Amino acid sequence: MARGFVIPIGGAEEKFRDPAILKRFVDLCGGRAARIAIIPTASRLVSTGPRYRRIFEGLGVATAAVVPFFDREDCTQERWLAELRLATGVFLTGGNQLRLSTTLGGTPAIRLLRHRNHDDGLHIAGTSAGAAILSEHMIAYGDEGGTPHAAMVTLAPGLGFTERAIIDQHFRQRDRLGRLLTALAYNPSKIGIGLDEDTAAFIDADEMLTVRGSGAITVVDPTEVSYTSMDSANPNDPVSVLGVRLHVLAAGGRFDLRGLKAFPPERG
Repeated sequence: MARGFVIPIGGAEEKFRDPAILKRFVDLCGGRAARIAIIPTASRLVSTGPRYRRIFEGLGVATAAVVPFFDREDCTQERWLAELRLATGVFLTGGNQLRLSTTLGGTPAIRLLRHRNHDDGLHIAGTSAGAAILSEHMIAYGDEGGTPHAAMVTLAPGLGFTERAIIDQHFRQRDRLGRLLTALAYNPSKIGIGLDEDTAAFIDADEMLTVRGSGAITVVDPTEVSYTSMDSANPNDPVSVLGVRLHVLAAGGRFDLRGLKAFPPERG
């Protein structure tokens, strides 16, 4: 089977009035036959998992199960791994992405999810912290602002569902262009994806990204960067980055992560 979709969401997605992003996710996962596994690990609120379960049940899925991976031992339990084997879609909630990486990283649960996403067509979505961790290199935390600074961002290993991008969330609302540029200055081989709130990138098996939601996605392409001063900058110094290409894509816009080309929404 083709690889399943990887779907980072910028946080604060509409859940009730017109939940277009969550509806699209459910449709991909089978609609009324969908089996959604909800992983609330990033959140400290015990209400987060049950809340999303009610939301997905309200969208008419066959089952929505909360998988309580709250410590690394949980990630080895057969009863919870069985839920992941049955799922047609997995949803990672928001919260703290470091809680996700330190709890799930390297466990049987994540090995199973990567296998099922790449080889079994399982769709993986995450919102806010759950979006940030989908990439191979994850922004753990950083400062706000539009100008990159050498010490502006801290990177950590993500879960590796996409190796082509570094993802940032709440992008326009929290003024995070500078920290995404800083992350890319460290490694200009990746594409930056800055997700506004209530906005999602639906990335298919051919690495085509399609925008859904009420905001926009800022795509930062550093692959033709000719110079950065990252190697010589002091921690609080601004960093020069020359040759960056930037695209802003609203709903229906697309970006080919392989061919590095942006497309407007299709007509009609």
